[in-house]
Amino acid sequence: MLLWIGLLAIAQADRTTFQTSQPFRPSIAIPADAAVVYGFGNDMPGRVKSWKDQGYTVQLMTGVAWGQYQDYLYGRFDGINHVDEAQTNKDGNKISHGGDVYYMSPGPSYGKFLAAGVRKALDVGVDSIYLEEPEFWVRAGYSPAFKREWQDFYHEAWQAPDSSAEAQWRASKLKYFLYRRALQQVFDDVQLYNKEHNRNVHCYVATHSLLNYSSWSIVSPESSLAQLKGCDGYIAQVWTGTARTPNYYQGELKERTFQTAYLEYGAMMNVARATRKRLWFLADPVEDDPKHDWGDYKRNYEATVTASLLQPDVANYEVMPWPERIFEGQYPTEADPKVKAGIPPAYATELQLIDNALSNMEAQKDVKWTDEFPGIGVVVSDTLMFERSGPTPSDQQLGHIYGLALPLLNRGFAVQPVQLETATKDDLAKQRILLMTYRGMKPMTPESDAKLAKWVESGGLLIFVDDDGDPFNNIREWWNTGGKAFKTPREALFRKLHIKEENGFQEALSGGVVWLHKNPAELAKSKNGDEELMRVVRNSFRQMKGYFPESRDFFELKRGMYVITAKLNKSAEIPTQNRAFVNLYDPELKLQEPGVASDEMYQLLVDVQNIREKGIHLLALAGKTLESKESSASASYEITGIEGTNGIALLKCPTKPASVNLNGNAATDTTYDAKHHLLWVRFVNSAKPRTLEVRI
Repeated sequence: MLLWIGLLAIAQADRTTFQTSQPFRPSIAIPADAAVVYGFGNDMPGRVKSWKDQGYTVQLMTGVAWGQYQDYLYGRFDGINHVDEAQTNKDGNKISHGGDVYYMSPGPSYGKFLAAGVRKALDVGVDSIYLEEPEFWVRAGYSPAFKREWQDFYHEAWQAPDSSAEAQWRASKLKYFLYRRALQQVFDDVQLYNKEHNRNVHCYVATHSLLNYSSWSIVSPESSLAQLKGCDGYIAQVWTGTARTPNYYQGELKERTFQTAYLEYGAMMNVARATRKRLWFLADPVEDDPKHDWGDYKRNYEATVTASLLQPDVANYEVMPWPERIFEGQYPTEADPKVKAGIPPAYATELQLIDNALSNMEAQKDVKWTDEFPGIGVVVSDTLMFERSGPTPSDQQLGHIYGLALPLLNRGFAVQPVQLETATKDDLAKQRILLMTYRGMKPMTPESDAKLAKWVESGGLLIFVDDDGDPFNNIREWWNTGGKAFKTPREALFRKLHIKEENGFQEALSGGVVWLHKNPAELAKSKNGDEELMRVVRNSFRQMKGYFPESRDFFELKRGMYVITAKLNKSAEIPTQNRAFVNLYDPELKLQEPGVASDEMYQLLVDVQNIREKGIHLLALAGKTLESKESSASASYEITGIEGTNGIALLKCPTKPASVNLNGNAATDTTYDAKHHLLWVRFVNSAKPRTLEVRI
């Protein structure tokens, strides 16, 4: 495991979290380390206390872009009416999250209002703050408050964002700045509070990925948040609802939940790794859209969790948001979409098995891919969010990014988004190949050209796919102002690389550069565009005397006692394992014998033969272990789970146990496999801690 993870994980008591707007109750007693209480309304102190009383670490999350903030809107906070700060579209309509819960164009006092609310939570003892979703809609930018901010920021009269490419770009840059300003106000106040009270409260931002915000036409500070004083990290809000957003590949527009989630998680992971910030990955067993059935939710959840686990540099997880809607809500059944029902018992068990494994992921130090990959990255920039609307928007399905990434990802290569603004020399050194374009995004500063040139000089292969046709090339920016006369930012980069402006492969410094004179979105929308790109990648890499491995139709990653697998098509054959496994996506934890192939697209496997130590060991649990004692002849575990759900424990047990007791009573539903030395114990979960004891 990378040193970065080790440093972040030391003494962390909140590797797994969940967020809720509700007080504690047994039906949502999620097996995680920390409860993140949502919102600082009047009932917040009671909700915090209810979770603390149950032994949870308690934290606070509150919305940044919207919330029950009518006190601010109507002047009850500072005596000033702030309704004109509501984000407004070109028709003069305020953009609402429901009623007068508006998305805000944050004025100079907005961060102070949020900071005052956060202080209420600090006063009742929360130990971390999460500021959620600093979001400015691209279609906004027409409110009186935004027009004032434009004047102050640019010292010139406001321009309608849709009046020109340059106006759209400048509006987005301002939106990017405004939420960064608001967040810094909160961070500064928390740091002041820490000093005043001798506390060490940390601040994090819960945010969608750059890819999702760009796809959904939202501007957010994203990677620049890491530069703010007092920002300690992120929650990567990736889940079915973001990852099922359709994209093009081989000319077909459809949902690709696993692939999209993998790239979304990767985008967030690379920002956090480059800045040494702490990061949690979120997945959601349901999602915001209540119209899908339980089977759909389950399949897509497994796809996103698998994608997150294939990013081994992260071992912190928000296991779910809103457990109240998951374990108490009703949704269409898979058998009959006209019938609604509560969560299927098997799914409730599966979720707790997964949550328990996630809490154990940091301890898995032995990380290894089945196949070695050359480091392959697709360059992204926060400016992907700046070209998302009229009059000349970039490709609405982000074909200029997915057209570069999906051909490699769908052939089993662990391609990663590489953030242009934050990538360090060490981060770039991990990549042998970079694919990039300035279609749909631009470099914020000329410093990025210098970073790329040094990387190529060290032997990297840069594949640049661009037709110079982006209207945003002509905006006023650093490549055509201040004495520079480049028509496009690509020209500035190529000058730095000392290469000719011609198609094909060129040796550059100690590496190589390829210019494929094409809009990468065309590759995504063409049936054979992926093959065209792959020919360029293979041939160029071989020209640099590099071996480019064969494609594969699966991913397989070992993380200690776990093996994570993903098929890229239903007919894929993952290499036959000569070991026995159980799949945590199977709530019965049935044994998979060595050499027996599985039909499942995604698996989170426990290697039941991986435990070499003698004695009894817990391998899987649908619940949470509070305390454990293991020895050669006995073991005891203090366990909890969601009240009334079906629990199961799987233990490595060298001989058939003499006794299995749950809270002093003999467990009646047990199975022992003498061949593999496995013990299954089944029970009904209780939110109250109980002791599971095994003796041999």
